[in-house]
Amino acid sequence: MVEELNPFKIAQSQLDAAAKIMNLDPHALAILREPKEIMEVRLPIIMDDGNVQVFKGFRVHYNNARGPMKGGIRFHPQETLDTVKALAAWMTWKTSLADIPYGGAKGGIICDPEKLSKNELQRLSREYIRAIYKFMGPDIDIPAPDVFTNPQIMAWMVDEYERIVGHSAQGVITGKPLEIGGSLGRTEATGLGGMYVLREAAKEIGLDLSKSKIAIQGHGNVGQYAHKLAIELFGAKVVAVSDVYGAIYNEDGIDYNELMKHKEKTGSVIKFDGCKSISNEELLELKVDVLIPAAVENQITGKNADKIKAKLILELANGPTTPDADLILHRKGIPVIPDFLANSGGVIVSYFEWVQNINGFYWDLEQVHERLDKNMTQSYHDTIETAKKYNTYPRMGAYILAIDRVAGAMKVRGWY
Repeated sequence: MVEELNPFKIAQSQLDAAAKIMNLDPHALAILREPKEIMEVRLPIIMDDGNVQVFKGFRVHYNNARGPMKGGIRFHPQETLDTVKALAAWMTWKTSLADIPYGGAKGGIICDPEKLSKNELQRLSREYIRAIYKFMGPDIDIPAPDVFTNPQIMAWMVDEYERIVGHSAQGVITGKPLEIGGSLGRTEATGLGGMYVLREAAKEIGLDLSKSKIAIQGHGNVGQYAHKLAIELFGAKVVAVSDVYGAIYNEDGIDYNELMKHKEKTGSVIKFDGCKSISNEELLELKVDVLIPAAVENQITGKNADKIKAKLILELANGPTTPDADLILHRKGIPVIPDFLANSGGVIVSYFEWVQNINGFYWDLEQVHERLDKNMTQSYHDTIETAKKYNTYPRMGAYILAIDRVAGAMKVRGWY
C-alpha cells in the first residue's frame, strides 16, 4: 500500500490535526495515537476436501475509557492489520461522537468468503471466537458484522461463545438475527441514520432534497438503503450508482425496485436498462447535489478532489476521503459530513440491541427509528457547533468533540 494511503497513518494524522487545533494534552495524545492492545491469531481450518488451511485473524482493542469496546469483524482477502487498527480508532471516535457508552475495537480475518463453502465459513467463524473469546464479552468487547460478514455469521459466533462460557450471553455480539436477540431496525440503520444526517445538512446549506440529484458509490447494504430511502423520504433522484463491477448513470433517475430485480438476476448493477455505463471515477466527478461514497477507503484523494462537483458529500463508507482531499474540498466550499458521524447509525442501533439484550426488554421498530433520529440529529448539530466554535470544517469538528470526550474520560480515570 502506498504510504500516504496507509489507513492507520491517515487515522493518526487526523487525530494529530485535531489535537493541535484543540490544544490536547500531549499525554492524552500519546495514549490515543496507538491501540490499547492487538491480537493476531492463526486459525487452522479443516476444509471440505480434508486439507487444512491456516487463516490469519486480528482483533484490535483501541480504547475503553468510555465503556466496553465495540467494533465489527471483517472477512476480506486484502485485510491488513493497519486497516483494522485504523477502523478501531475510528470506532473509538464514532462511539464517542454518538455519545454512547462504548470504546472502539475492530476485527478481521484474511480470507475470501466467496471461495468458502457454508460449512467452511461456519468453522472459520467458530474458530475465530475460540481464539479471541477471553478478550470479548458484553462488558469487555462487543463485535458486530462488517464487510462480508452478516447476521448468520454473528449467530454462529454467539453460539460458539455461549458454548465456551457455558451460559447465555446474547449481549456479546450485535447484528444478530432477530431469532436470537437481534434488534428491529438494525439492517437499515446505517443507511437510515445517514439520511437523518443528510436531512439536517441539507437544511444547513439550503438544499431542497426533493429536487436534488444524488450519486452513490457502492451498492451493498448501506448503499442500497441510501438509494431506497433517498427516494422514499425525500423524493430525490438517484442518478448514478456503482458496485465492484462498474457504475451506471441515468440523469432521469434510477428506479430502486427495478434495479434490485436486475441485481438479483445478474449479480450486479451494470448493464441495467436505460442507464449509461460509466467508471467509478466518473461517478465521483458527476455534477450532482449530493455525493455518497458508500464503498471502501481512499476514494476521494488529492488527485481527484479538485474535480468533485457535488454540493455536499455524505460519507457512508469508512475513510473514503483522504486528509489532503479534505483540505481541497474545504477550500472549494464543499461540506463533507464525515464517516464517523454519517455512518454511525449502525453502531447506534447496535448499542440499542445490546441495551435490549442486557435488559431482556425489546422495542418496536418505531421506537428504534425515533431514538436513532434523535441521536443522529443531536450528533450532527453538536458536530457543526464544535466546528463553528473552532472555525474549522465538519470532520475536524467531529474529531475535536469525540476526542475531547474520550480524553475527558481518560483524565478522570487517572490515565494521565
